[in-house]
Amino acid sequence: MRDIYAIRSYGKLGFLVISALMVAVFLYFSNNLVKDLAAQERERMQIWADATKEIVNASSMDDVDGFGGGNVEFLLSIIERNHTIPVLLTDDDGTILLHRNFDLPEPQDSLAPYYTSPVNEAFLEKKLEQLKGTNNVIEINIGPDNLQRLYYEDSTLLKRLSLYPYIQLLVMLAFIAVVYFAVTSTKTAEQNKVWVGLSKETAHQLGTPISSLMAWVELLESLGVDQETVAEISKDVNRLNTIASRFSKIGSQPQMEAADLNEVVERAASYMRTRISSRINLSIQLYPEALPVRVSAPLFEWVMENLIKNAVDAMDGSGSITVTTSADSAGNPYVEVADTGRGIPRKKQKTIFNPGYTTKKRGWGLGLTLAKRIIEQYHRGRIYVASSEPGRGTTFRIDLP
Repeated sequence: MRDIYAIRSYGKLGFLVISALMVAVFLYFSNNLVKDLAAQERERMQIWADATKEIVNASSMDDVDGFGGGNVEFLLSIIERNHTIPVLLTDDDGTILLHRNFDLPEPQDSLAPYYTSPVNEAFLEKKLEQLKGTNNVIEINIGPDNLQRLYYEDSTLLKRLSLYPYIQLLVMLAFIAVVYFAVTSTKTAEQNKVWVGLSKETAHQLGTPISSLMAWVELLESLGVDQETVAEISKDVNRLNTIASRFSKIGSQPQMEAADLNEVVERAASYMRTRISSRINLSIQLYPEALPVRVSAPLFEWVMENLIKNAVDAMDGSGSITVTTSADSAGNPYVEVADTGRGIPRKKQKTIFNPGYTTKKRGWGLGLTLAKRIIEQYHRGRIYVASSEPGRGTTFRIDLP
């Protein structure tokens, strides 16, 4: 099962890597498309600038007819066809000579471009200052003492297309997030169904032999079998009945009851003390005052037993376990189970709660998974590794609301 979870982790990583590559490819092509369109617009502006230069040169010639009136009309048509790219034409001193395709604050005067309202003039001057800080400028060398500059903005289409890669990125990230969340939620839902089904089936399967054992205990009592022997058998039967009850509670929402955390923890730890090696010292340090909580005592005791069992397994037969109850600065109660065992490497401190994770040759690796489910889903608390150092031990902590 550890391999299955490792494969799932690699699968998630692979999905994220492939998604990142897809995003990079789309962004690459989108950016290239924007660059190509920007290059085309600059070429159009270069043609516009060349046409302006030719018209000025043509108008300065004595023999316009010799130059070719048709050519002048053609050049003028090039200038007039620009309806999308905002343009400012200035002289060498920065005086605006011509403007086209700007959304002016006030309606365009009929005398424009020979006359511009003060509001529009201020607007165009501001635009000119903005464009001076860009690369969207083409110098038009009319003559030795006549240098003009053509400033232009990106067209509306190019501006929208420039935003497209970012919009595309957000859409793709949202899609990836939705898919990832949907897959994760589906797996979680499937795991929950497995847990519920397994728990209910286990409780059901245990019910019949437990009932039969109870009847056998009563028969042994009636036959006059040694009472001490019958009492020990009865304890084990009751223990099986408790286990079945716990599994039945896992399959449904357990009932929470008011209790003192000290009493619940002490009962679970005292039960385990008589069932572990004498070479392991189990000590209980209880908070001096009552710690009122709402818990399902059978399930919480199950969590404590699992933590103590794991601590025993981590110590290879000898060491010490300390169970402590206390409250934080906000008054919220907590429990800590500290051992002097092998410790847990940092990279595995989160994976230990995955179903199937175990360091033992035998076992299902479900103890900590059950503990996490009981604490976090039923008690709305938190269970985690508070501290761990390889070779020196581990401390598990349970925070309760």
